[in-house]
Amino acid sequence: MLEELSVRNYALIDQLSVSFENGLNILTGETGAGKSIIVGSLGFLFGGKADTDIIRSGAEEASVSAVLSVNKDNGEALRWLEDRDIGDDDRRIILRRNLKASGRSSIFIQDVPVTRNDLAEFTSFLFDIHGQHNHQSLLRRESHRVYLDRFAGLEEESAEFNRAFLELTEKRRAIDSYLASERDREARLELLRYAVDEIAAAAPRTGESRELEAEAAKLGDFEKLAGLIAAGTGAFFDDESSALGLLRRVKNSLESAAAVDVSLQALSRRIDDLYYEADDAADQLRSYRDTLSYDPSRLEAVEERLALLYRLKKKYGENEEALLAYRENAETEIEALSNYEENRDRLKAETAALEKDIAARAQAISSRRREAAVRLGRRIGEILGSLGMPKAKFEVSVGIKGRNAATGNLIIGPWGADDVEFLISANPGEPVKDLARIASGGELSRVMLAIKTVLTGADTVETMIFDEIDTGIGGEVALSVGQYLAEIGRVKQIFCVTHLASIAVRADNHLMVTKKTDGSRTHTAVSALKPRERRAEIARMLAGDAGSAALAHADELLAKYSRRD
Repeated sequence: MLEELSVRNYALIDQLSVSFENGLNILTGETGAGKSIIVGSLGFLFGGKADTDIIRSGAEEASVSAVLSVNKDNGEALRWLEDRDIGDDDRRIILRRNLKASGRSSIFIQDVPVTRNDLAEFTSFLFDIHGQHNHQSLLRRESHRVYLDRFAGLEEESAEFNRAFLELTEKRRAIDSYLASERDREARLELLRYAVDEIAAAAPRTGESRELEAEAAKLGDFEKLAGLIAAGTGAFFDDESSALGLLRRVKNSLESAAAVDVSLQALSRRIDDLYYEADDAADQLRSYRDTLSYDPSRLEAVEERLALLYRLKKKYGENEEALLAYRENAETEIEALSNYEENRDRLKAETAALEKDIAARAQAISSRRREAAVRLGRRIGEILGSLGMPKAKFEVSVGIKGRNAATGNLIIGPWGADDVEFLISANPGEPVKDLARIASGGELSRVMLAIKTVLTGADTVETMIFDEIDTGIGGEVALSVGQYLAEIGRVKQIFCVTHLASIAVRADNHLMVTKKTDGSRTHTAVSALKPRERRAEIARMLAGDAGSAALAHADELLAKYSRRD
């Protein structure tokens, strides 16, 4: 659900922060106050297209952010975050979207930058906006199959079918690979065997290049190294006035002095330690000098070995680890290609069995969809009748995708053999058409309200936003719209912009949008209404003022229809 919304420099809004509750959130206010701007800012935050015209005049950047909580049962949203390594912070999410006057934008989910398409995909698991012909799942034909499957209790079965179909696709792809020409297969085998033999003959070791490069550097500058070692050993212990000889004299002198003055014993022991440490270092340096020798043939062998490794790495990988991995992978592929006929026949048999299984599953799913489509269409039609569309005819069409021209078999896709589409005729005598042809945003909102009413328990979307739902309605129809909104609001978070008091009285959280002029600037603000303020706003919606008659009518509506536990 949407917990908090912050808007800055968006259209008429300079700065706005508002908190929301679960249940039915109603937004009201005078015409032109900016209610649709609030909805627009949500559309912007949920990934809608936007240009710099939305930035408040005089500002450099528009910014909208929100704090969300994701229901633990919303597996799609949580998996989406997990797949992208975005932490959910105990299922609390922060969204941020900024747009600069230059046209540059930035979008973050938590602190992770994402694209607009990523934002739209993630928020589609959480929110539906209805009333404008954008950002609406209802207008996407692919979502119609999802709604029908939820109503029919087919979601898990459809998901299992999809997994099987993807497995079949992979097997068919593997068969196509196997059916490559024999010459290509033999050429590939020859190439792989040559690579394996070449790497095996070289027998590279992990880290070998680094070791050889160090040895080559040593042998290549041997004369300088030998001179430095000779100078060092002379100064350290070979010359008459060497450091070790001088340190020995200091050691002997202090030992004698400590026999006279016991206060020097500690210093004498330190000098002893220093001398023996130096003597040990001299032994190591002497051993290094004695083993130091120059072998021109060794330098040549090292350089040849490095050249060989360089050629192999240029062909098969950037280091010795990559060479060894290439060899291992090549050996695996050689085995597969060598068993070509056996693997091909096994794969063909598995594919044929899976095709038969998928065809049977598709038929079973199709049968259940067709039966559920009749019930869903009838139920939605009934609700539309009470929502001011009594002549509307609603159909859930379940048709086949087609047949294979060669075999006559049904064409089966990732979700079965069916094309599912919602169709409607708003007027008697008119043929049913796809929902996108509905001209009225209010009618489209009522269709979605009917669908959501039917699917309340199965739909994973947590928050729905309805704008224009009260266009062209009133009286009993408005009461019915309010009733259905309230029913859905018991299990989901609802936002509804309305001009009708009979809908507003159903609110769990009544928010009022106002427009104020401060000098030469206009500002939009949102505030949650207290009981007395709400009573006055309902009266204004009824009669245009807060007179005694309007207030009495408001009291009557609130007493009858406001939510009571």
